[in-house]
Amino acid sequence: MENLIRIGLIDDHKIVRQGIKELLHKLGNIIVTHEFDSGVEFLSALPLNNAPDMYILDYSMPQMNGIQVLEVLEKKIDEYRVLLLTQHFDEEIISQAYNAGARGFLNKNCTAQDLNFAINNIMTVGYNNVADILKRVKNFDDHTRNAPEINVELSERELEFLKLVCNDEEFTYDQMANKMGLSVKSLEGYRAGLFDRYGIKSKVGLVLFSYKYKLTEPFL
Repeated sequence: MENLIRIGLIDDHKIVRQGIKELLHKLGNIIVTHEFDSGVEFLSALPLNNAPDMYILDYSMPQMNGIQVLEVLEKKIDEYRVLLLTQHFDEEIISQAYNAGARGFLNKNCTAQDLNFAINNIMTVGYNNVADILKRVKNFDDHTRNAPEINVELSERELEFLKLVCNDEEFTYDQMANKMGLSVKSLEGYRAGLFDRYGIKSKVGLVLFSYKYKLTEPFL
C-alpha cells in the first residue's frame, strides 16, 4: 500500500498496545510493525531493522518514563519522530517532552480522529499542533523558567542552519550540510555551538528556541 505509515508502540500495558494497534489498523494506511513492553526494552533493541516511520511512546512506564526514554533516544538516533501519550497534561511535562525531542503530545483519552490527525500531521508537517502547544510552553526549558532573557546573537551561518532546522520539509542533518555546502562534521559544529551556548538539547529544542526568540520562519 502506498504511503503506508509504519508505527512502533512502546507501552508497558499489553492490552493498551493491542487496543491502539487495532485502532490504527482500522484507519487503513497505518500499521504497527514493532512493539515494546518498556522504554528499556526499546532502547536496548536499537538500532532496529526496518525501523518504523514514527513511534508512539507512553509517558508513565516503570524504570524509565517517556521523557527519560527520549533523552536517551536522542543520543542513539539522529532523526526520529515520537508522539507521546499520557494521562498527565500539564505545561511542565509538555515542555520537558518537546525539549527532549517529542514531535507531538496527546492525552490518552483522545479520540481515534485525534490520534489519526496527530500521526499524519507529524508525518507531513513534522509536528502536531505545534503553534498551539508552543504558546503554552514559551519557557520550554524548565531550568530557565525564572531566568532573565538571554541576548541571542547568531552568526549568518548559524541562522542559515537554524532556518533549515525549522523548515517544514524536515531536512536531515546530512541534507542540511549539503544545502549549506558543508561537511556533516562542520554542520555538527554549528549545532554543538548553539546547544552549548543556549542550553539546547535536541533538534526540537532548536525549533522551540527559534520560536521563543522569533528568529526564523514560520515564527517571525
